[in-house]
Amino acid sequence: MWKNRNVWIILSGEMIAGLGLWTGIIGNLEFMQEKVPSDFIKALIMSVGLLAGLIAGPLAGKVIDQSKKKTVLIISGLGRMVSVIFMLIAISTGSIWWMVAFMISIQLSATFYFPALQATIPLIVKEDELLAMNGLHMNVATISRVIGTALAGIMLVYWSLMSLYVASIIAYGALFFFTLILRIDEGKNREAKVKGIGNKSGFMEIFPVLKAYPAVGMTLIMTLIPLLFIGSFNLIVINLSEIQNSASIKGLVYTFEGIAFMVGAFVVKYISSKWRTTMILFFFATMVAVAEFMLFFAESTVITLSAFTVLGFALGCFFPTAMVIFQKQMPKEFHGRFFSFRNMLERVMFQVVLLTAGALLDIIGLQYMVVAFGVISLSMTVLFFVEMKRRNIVLEQPKEVAAESI
Repeated sequence: MWKNRNVWIILSGEMIAGLGLWTGIIGNLEFMQEKVPSDFIKALIMSVGLLAGLIAGPLAGKVIDQSKKKTVLIISGLGRMVSVIFMLIAISTGSIWWMVAFMISIQLSATFYFPALQATIPLIVKEDELLAMNGLHMNVATISRVIGTALAGIMLVYWSLMSLYVASIIAYGALFFFTLILRIDEGKNREAKVKGIGNKSGFMEIFPVLKAYPAVGMTLIMTLIPLLFIGSFNLIVINLSEIQNSASIKGLVYTFEGIAFMVGAFVVKYISSKWRTTMILFFFATMVAVAEFMLFFAESTVITLSAFTVLGFALGCFFPTAMVIFQKQMPKEFHGRFFSFRNMLERVMFQVVLLTAGALLDIIGLQYMVVAFGVISLSMTVLFFVEMKRRNIVLEQPKEVAAESI
């Protein structure tokens, strides 16, 4: 795998693009803090971009499946660069509407880019390399997040807000260059042809495929378990800071979780040689619930950091394993629509969890909320395990069901 130039191109591009993404995110927060006094209006501005991505999701899936993945990556890369120009205009004019245009355009670009990238990875590495590649890709994304946020903080101290977006557009330009030199053998006639449903729009074509490949559907539902924690992550961190009366705990939490995630994504390849896929998914889903229960002792810094370490390691093992199931067992001609559908499902769940967590924090407080989340996560894990055994679903190997038979 290390001799594969495409692997190096994607990982290098992800690192550089991640730096641009996270410096831009910090810049967004800084701009809104200066221009938008209401937290509700801030939430609305962020939701506008998310809504645009949700609306475009079905179209993105079909476009990705019916087009060359490299072409989609290139056009969405150009869209990212154009979106940053909108933000530069917003800073120059002090107009919040230009920022809204930026949020919409950057989310639209991401709606096409990330599913196309996920559908590209199986085309550039061998099947037995997918787990290692997914782990590496997630690790690089985590490293770029840590470095990008730290770099943005330093830049805001010494330079202007504009400099963050100049750095972002340079990073996206580098990503565009890396995309141009990718070599992807996509073959011919990649477009999915499914009997009886070929004329349906949106994601309707995905559901019969999920029925034919139950391991994929089961894994897709299981990925919703960690979203209870991930979707409320920032709210939890803010409340921990208030409970412990410590601003530094925020940085420590992100650091411990990020490092643990990278370790998990690195060692899961070795764990997979000892454990079955089913055991990996269900064990680490249970560990997410354990991390939630641990936060009942939110007053303790040691237990808090231990909880986020457990969470990071569990996610680092869980998500690369789930991604391999998606990439191996879902037919490649459906990858674009499937990953777009997954992306849209996660966006909806993020919104639901965020609003629910906000309400629960006001009503019952952090400690009882995380206990409730832990009970829900553990119950879902047990329920899915029983259902998997009842339906005799096998996660270890793809079922020999051809798309043409649907």
